[in-house]
Order: sequence, then C-alpha cells, then structure tokens
Amino acid sequence: MGRPPKRLVTREGIMRAALELVDDQGPGALSVTAVAARLGVKGPSIYTYVSGLDEVIEGIHELIVDEMDLTPGVQPWTAALDTWARSYRAAFAAHRRAVPLIAPRPIRAMSALKGYALAFAVLREAGWPEEHLLPVVRSVEYFLIGSALDLNVPAQSKLPDEDLPPGLDPLLNPPHNHNELAFETGLAALTCGLKDALDGIQLARNA
Repeated sequence: MGRPPKRLVTREGIMRAALELVDDQGPGALSVTAVAARLGVKGPSIYTYVSGLDEVIEGIHELIVDEMDLTPGVQPWTAALDTWARSYRAAFAAHRRAVPLIAPRPIRAMSALKGYALAFAVLREAGWPEEHLLPVVRSVEYFLIGSALDLNVPAQSKLPDEDLPPGLDPLLNPPHNHNELAFETGLAALTCGLKDALDGIQLARNA
C-alpha cells in the first residue's frame, strides 16, 4: 500500500487528521508519526506547527467542543444546563473513541475554557453563590463524561449460568435503548437535585 496523497499541512489540518485517526482506529493509534502518515508527510514536518502530542490532543478537544452548542441566551438556567448537557453528549457520541484521551486531562483547550466562562455566567445570573459555581459545573461534567465513556462499553456478554446471584435480568437483558434511558434518568435527577439545592440556598439567604 502506497503513502496517502500529501495534503496541505496546517495546524487545523493536523488536528482534524488526528481526530479522524482516533475516530477510525481508536486512541491507541494516535501518535505524531501516525498523524503525519495520514497527511502524507514525514513526522518531523509536523513539529513546525505543533509542539507535540499533548498539543494535538488539546486540538482534538477544541474541535469536539466547537461542535457543541454553547451559545448564550437560553433561559431559565435549567434549560441552559439541559441544552449544554445534550450538546456535550452528542459531540462526544460522534467522537466516542476520543473520550478516553480527553477525560483525564486538565482543561486547557480555549473553546472549553470559554464554555466554562459561559456556564459560570449563566449560574451567577440564576443566583448561585460564587463558591458553588465550579462544583455545579463539574458535577454535571462528571455525569456527562461517565455517560460518554459508557458509549464505548460493549454490550453485556453472556455470563456462565452457574452461581449467578438472582435478579440480574435487567443487566443480562437490558432494553435496547438503555444508554439513552440512563442518560435521560440521570440528567433529570441531576437537574432536579441542583434546582432543589439552589432553592435551599436562596431560602437560607432570605431567612
């Protein structure tokens, strides 16, 4: 098999080639050399545009966040949270193999930082105290990352019949849309819980 046709090398082109590679072959396939091969160039030429693999992964994160709907103006804050959560999950569902690369890393991608700033602004306007802003956003993000990682989990394989505890039918024979049901159930519970928490904070403040 010959080398792929050489493509115009730009920083954005490197990031898009890297994301395509991860989408196609999984996170273990990602390397500067593999991205260069996908672009039809030699590995060292990539370093003219990026400092290394860490910057490439940040660029992948930027591209995925750019697919999310983080536009301001949705009211009330619970509706903004719902919109953000669904958009976040949809973007990672489209690039599910990239989730293990991004989830354990500190937030440095500029698009993600702008998303945080927007989320904080929406919560401030809703009356959340400053010390609660990051915990609220991170609690939602923990749920969404878990939901996105679950998209990579294969279906439950058949277990041996012997010595199984009783009552495992929901695990062994889940509904076909159990991932979606789990997401909807979790998002509703999280939103309701956060709304109740804010109501309690505001009652205490006004007491």
